[in-house]
Amino acid sequence: MLRFDGLHKRFGDVVALADCSLRVAPGQMLGFLGPNGAGKTTAIRSVFGLVRPDRGEVTWHDRIIGPPDRRTFGYMPEERGLYRKMRVRDQLIYFAQLHGLGQREAVRSTERWLDEFGLADRADSKLGDLSHGNQQRIQLIAALVHDPVLLLLDEPFAGLDPLGAATMADVLQKRAADGVAVLFSSHQLDVVEDLCEEVVIINRGRVVLAGEVDRLRANSPVRYVEVVGESTEWGKAIPGATVVAERPGRVRLAFDERVDLRALAAMAADNGSISQFVLEPPPLSEVFAEAVRS
Repeated sequence: MLRFDGLHKRFGDVVALADCSLRVAPGQMLGFLGPNGAGKTTAIRSVFGLVRPDRGEVTWHDRIIGPPDRRTFGYMPEERGLYRKMRVRDQLIYFAQLHGLGQREAVRSTERWLDEFGLADRADSKLGDLSHGNQQRIQLIAALVHDPVLLLLDEPFAGLDPLGAATMADVLQKRAADGVAVLFSSHQLDVVEDLCEEVVIINRGRVVLAGEVDRLRANSPVRYVEVVGESTEWGKAIPGATVVAERPGRVRLAFDERVDLRALAAMAADNGSISQFVLEPPPLSEVFAEAVRS
């Protein structure tokens, strides 16, 4: 298990981490969320010794992390770290060997992952000749090529098209199912909501909300109702409700716990035939926004 215990880090007058604590178990995929500058990258870098916390500990299976542990970890930084003029296959083999694989095993693993991502035909290309999305895939392969026991990914979905994002999501789910501990940061909260059972949200270096996604959504005081029917003008007059989206025949309302749902449904029915009346908790994006506002 990866554990951050009370991490503190200051860069001059800037507090990057303030009592930041979390844990990621084998087989778990944890979403690590926060606005720009919240401290996510600083926390991830501390696992690899690239940042030394002023206070607190980073441990793996209850021991301080050392070089032998780090060789078994996979890291995908936000700022890409591959060689643009080096051929794809050569550098993936090189990174695999840096993590301890022999030549034959490194070649076999490189070819397997290039096939997995549909990039076998680009193995002899220079990295700089690939599209941004394919460079992103190669960066992930570099983190996977040695079959790590822990994956730390900083904005892995940035710049990917929907197909690329789906492929990456599938790979991460399979890795977690195989027992790999996965922590990734992302601003694409719909992706996080689909992939992760749990999230940790930090702001100004401090954890402001953490737990299961479904529970965090259910505990929010805000609810949403989407109504489809003949008329939706009535929604604008409900005390305590806010119209968040509207188009002809459809309205989406946000409201707090003061709104009587039965009265709301009755009002909808009184204003014409209703073909849809859906109640749901807020999406993770709304939970996130509220957590970092407070």
